[in-house]
Amino acid sequence: MSTQKNALLSVYDKTGIVEFAKSLVKLNWNICSSGGTAKVLSEAGIPVTDVATLVGGSAILGHRVVTLSREIHAGLLARYIKEDEDEMESLGLPYIDLVCFNLYPLAEEIAKSDATPESVIEKTDIGGPAALNSGAKGERIVIGDPADYQPVIDWLNAGSPDKEAFVKDLAAKAYFTTAKYYLPAAKYHSDAKYEGMLGERVENLKYGESPYLTPAAHYKVGDDTDPLALHNFTLVEGDARSFIGLTDADCLLQGLTHIAAGFELNFGKVPLMAMGVKHGNACGAAIGNDPIKVIKEMIAGDKRALFGGVIMTNFPITKAVASAMTELEEGDPPRLFDGVFAPEFEDGVPEMLQRKQGKCRLMANPALASLTIDSLDHTTRRRQIRGGYLTQPNYTFVLDLSKSDIYGQPISDAEKQDMVMAWAIGCISNSNTITLINHGQLIGNGVGQQDRVGAAELAVKRARDAGHTVDGAMAWSDSFFPAPDGPEVLAKAGVKAIFASSGSLKDQLTIDMCKKMGVTLVMQPDSEVRGFAKH
Repeated sequence: MSTQKNALLSVYDKTGIVEFAKSLVKLNWNICSSGGTAKVLSEAGIPVTDVATLVGGSAILGHRVVTLSREIHAGLLARYIKEDEDEMESLGLPYIDLVCFNLYPLAEEIAKSDATPESVIEKTDIGGPAALNSGAKGERIVIGDPADYQPVIDWLNAGSPDKEAFVKDLAAKAYFTTAKYYLPAAKYHSDAKYEGMLGERVENLKYGESPYLTPAAHYKVGDDTDPLALHNFTLVEGDARSFIGLTDADCLLQGLTHIAAGFELNFGKVPLMAMGVKHGNACGAAIGNDPIKVIKEMIAGDKRALFGGVIMTNFPITKAVASAMTELEEGDPPRLFDGVFAPEFEDGVPEMLQRKQGKCRLMANPALASLTIDSLDHTTRRRQIRGGYLTQPNYTFVLDLSKSDIYGQPISDAEKQDMVMAWAIGCISNSNTITLINHGQLIGNGVGQQDRVGAAELAVKRARDAGHTVDGAMAWSDSFFPAPDGPEVLAKAGVKAIFASSGSLKDQLTIDMCKKMGVTLVMQPDSEVRGFAKH
C-alpha cells in the first residue's frame, strides 16, 4: 500500500481553503478536488489531482453528481487492513485519508422569504454530507467546519498525537453536522410535520435543579449569531455556571429585553435598567438615569426575596455600583447574590462582590449595553411534556399603550412608563400574575396564582411586606378579570391605574367598579395582549 496521504477537498465556502491546502502540501499530502474548489486551488499554484481521474469521468447532470461514486466512497470506507488494501490495489484506487467538505447553504435558502421548493432543492447538498458520513465511518480525518482547518494542521504538525480520540471527535462532529444540515429540509418539505432540535454541549453542570439530578449540561443551538445567547457571556469570576443560575439568567434576559422593547416603542428611548430574579420570577427591578440609584431601588424592591438571587443590568458594574449593591442598612438581611450579569465589571469589583467558596458568578457581555426592540428572542420556544414536546413562538409581543381603551382619568407620562414596565415584568412571570410598579420600581409581583384575585392579594402583600406603599402604583394583569373582586383588592390598596385585557363576560362590572373607586382602567383585547407565560 502506498504511503502517500490523500486529501479530498470540495467546499462551497472557499474561505481559508487555499491556506489549508497549502499547509497540507507542506506536509506532503496530495490534494484531490473538483469543480470550483479545484479551480481556486490551481489558480493559487497548488497542485491538484482532479476527481475525474479517480472516478473515470467528469461531473454529470449539471454538476449534480461529482463525488457520488463508488471510487470516492471506496477510498473513504476502505479499512486499513491487508484484505482491503489488496482489494483497493487490485482496483487501482487510492485511499482518501482526509476529507474536507462544507455544504450548500440549505438553511439560509429555506429562511428566505421568497424560497420555493425548487430553490430549496437546488441548495440541498447530497455529495458533501455523503462524503462526510463515509469519512466518519471510515475513521478518516473528516472536516465539515472551516473552524477546524487550523486545529487539524496543528495536530498534524505535532505528529498526530492521540489519533484515535482526535479522529473520533471529528467523526462525531461530522455526524452532528449532517444531521443538523438536513433537519430544516425535513421541516420545510413536510410543512413542519417533522421538527427537531440539535445542540452542542457548552459545559457540563454540577447538577440540575437538585443535587441528585445528574448528569446535567448546557447546550447551544442554532447558528451562534445571537450576541445575547448565554454561552456568549464570559465568566469573569466565580464558580462554573449552574442549572438554576442559567434559567434565572434567561428570565432576566427576557425581562430586560422586554423593558427595552416597551420603552423604545412607547417612549423612543431605553433607560438604565436593573433586575433581580429568584427561581424564575422577578423580585426586584428598577429603571432610571443614575446607575447607583437604579441598583439601590432594584435591591430595595424585595431585599428578603433577592437573597441568593441573580442580577442583570444594562450598565457596567463600577466600584461605586458594587458598593451600593453590598451596602447594608440597619435591619437588612445578609446581602448575597448567586450571580451578576452586566456589560462589564470594573477592576476590583469581583473582590467586592465575591462570596465564600466563589459562588457569586460574575458574567460579562457587552451586548447588554445596547438592548433595543431588536434584542427580543425570536427563537421557537419548546416545552417538554411526557412523550414529546410543545412548540410556540417566543414572547415577542410588545405592548403599545396608544392602542388602549381608557376608562377614567388619563395617566401621566411617568405613570405610562410604570405601566409599560409592569407589563414587561409581568408578561415573563409565571401566570396568573399581577405586577405592581411605582415610580420606576417593582414593588410587588404576585405570580403563579391559580385565581386572579389571589394574584392581586399576593402582589399587595409582597409590596407591603417589603415596606412599600401601594398608593399611586400602576398594576398590570396578565389577562382579564373574570369578576371585579381582583380590581377591588388593588383599588382598596391604593393602586391608581390598572392595565387588564378585555374579554370577560363581566368586563362592564369591572369598568363600573373602577370608575366608582376612582381607579383608571386601561384595556386592550385579550386575544391581542394576554400575557400568559411559563406553563
